[in-house]
Amino acid sequence: MIKGFPIFSDKDASVDFTTYEKKFKAFADQKRLQIMYELTQRGSTCVCELGELVDMPQSKLSYHLKILLDAGIINRETKGTWSYYELNQLEVNRLLSSDLCCIFRRQDETSLDCCK
Repeated sequence: MIKGFPIFSDKDASVDFTTYEKKFKAFADQKRLQIMYELTQRGSTCVCELGELVDMPQSKLSYHLKILLDAGIINRETKGTWSYYELNQLEVNRLLSSDLCCIFRRQDETSLDCCK
């Protein structure tokens, strides 16, 4: 056993790490981290504003938003013809250490075990 990692036997081979792979892939890009940070600071944000905030054309922004959505890191709400995105704070807190979690936490949030 490597410290902190259990050894899986053949009977545990059914453990599916695909979900975690998607989630950590979503964190493994500077632009996606920037998108997450902007959503943290602003809350629910229209996709039209988000493109300007992260200085990214719509096609590239859509690519990054899809990865974040598929991983459950952000949520989308459609109002009319516009999509609004916000950080899925519970999922971020669940996945990140307290040090990283603090980067993606609004100043007015004091609940949960993050940033203590």
